Amino acid sequence: MMLQKIYKELPSAVSFGFNSINRIRQTATALGKTGLDWAFGGQSSPPVLMRTTFERLGATYIKIGQLIASSPSLFPEEYVKAFHRCLDQTEPVPFNQMHKILKSELGPGYLGEVFTDINPVPIASASIAQVYAATLTTGEKVVIKIQRPGVKTILSTDLNFLYYSAVILERLVPRLQHISLAGILSEIRRTVFEECDFVREAENIAIFAEFLNRSENSMVVTPRVFPHASTRRVLTMERLYGIPLTDREQFLKLTDQPQMVLGSAFETWLASVAGCELFHADLHAGNLLILGDGRVGFIDFGIVGRISEKTRQGVMSLIQAMIIKDYRTIAEAMLTIGMTRKKVDTGLLAKDLEDFYNASESFADESFPVYPQNLEEPEQILLDMVRIAEAHGIRFPREFTLLLKQFLYFDSYSDILFDMDLLMDNMMLDMEIFNRKLDLPE
Repeated sequence: MMLQKIYKELPSAVSFGFNSINRIRQTATALGKTGLDWAFGGQSSPPVLMRTTFERLGATYIKIGQLIASSPSLFPEEYVKAFHRCLDQTEPVPFNQMHKILKSELGPGYLGEVFTDINPVPIASASIAQVYAATLTTGEKVVIKIQRPGVKTILSTDLNFLYYSAVILERLVPRLQHISLAGILSEIRRTVFEECDFVREAENIAIFAEFLNRSENSMVVTPRVFPHASTRRVLTMERLYGIPLTDREQFLKLTDQPQMVLGSAFETWLASVAGCELFHADLHAGNLLILGDGRVGFIDFGIVGRISEKTRQGVMSLIQAMIIKDYRTIAEAMLTIGMTRKKVDTGLLAKDLEDFYNASESFADESFPVYPQNLEEPEQILLDMVRIAEAHGIRFPREFTLLLKQFLYFDSYSDILFDMDLLMDNMMLDMEIFNRKLDLPE
């Protein structure tokens, strides 16, 4: 009976058409190769073997690999390190395939009419697109972001399959529901398609650049976009020379004040939450470029968040209450930010949050473990607090989920950004200043 109900809920998107069958064949082939590698005693560790499998499976699984690489609070250290390669150095597609896309999007004479030269070896190869160095006919040094062939079909097939598999699994094993696996995959499914529209990404860059200009911020930059050389599948931008934050060793050699450099980047992002139409919603280490003069380049605006006034005020209240450990206000702020179909006892939620901080009692729901007393990482605390709220029936909107994801990304820089409490205080100040400037309600 349960299986019949689940089957009726499956949309036509997961029907086994030609593309789905072809993708299943590709998935089986990739898994078969991994099985052979393991069976014949390959020297790769389980994390590396898993990362290699994800790379073989393509765009969808590489996106999941990026989440693993950027979330040390969620995954074991050996897996986080192994998946760092997914941030900007996945297996590239040969240039002759990318040439077909350039020809289709910019015309058969793009080389000579738009570009004088293109280096066929990619600078970066990620899940959705590959990036190449080039020179415009007008002389500017640029990078070209070219969408991988067939990526939208792969994403649609994989994400629908994974999402509905998670829905079925959570129905069959109800105790897994508190992990919110289906919710996580649903969020990935919603946001990942935004990355496939480069016209929209160009608009996002322009909006954020205007925010930097308006706030007179000279520590963070975005690349200039060249519209005449850009389409929905091709994005041509000014080339920023620097090193990605994935190269931690080179970054620490580049500057003797790493806290100031990254602190400015973090505060800029926090200020954009309060004072910009949008905020960068995919700030993993591969999307932060450290320039030679100490500035930070924000790149890849494929995924952005637009925060509502209700959520902004709720977040301000939540963070302020977290700093002073006002559990009742934390609970009320979570209810303001989130959505629920049932009445939530804020007193009980506040008690569970206090127990979490003190780690002296188990939660009312036996699925929650007893937490250790020394909880020092604010991102992990915030993540676990959200899980507690969800156990009380509160569901958070997409914009708050995107905010939370960025806190988890910044967790991977915690050895540099060691004074997170100070940065949180600065966030509150930035929000209050921008609210006064914009004449927002208190």
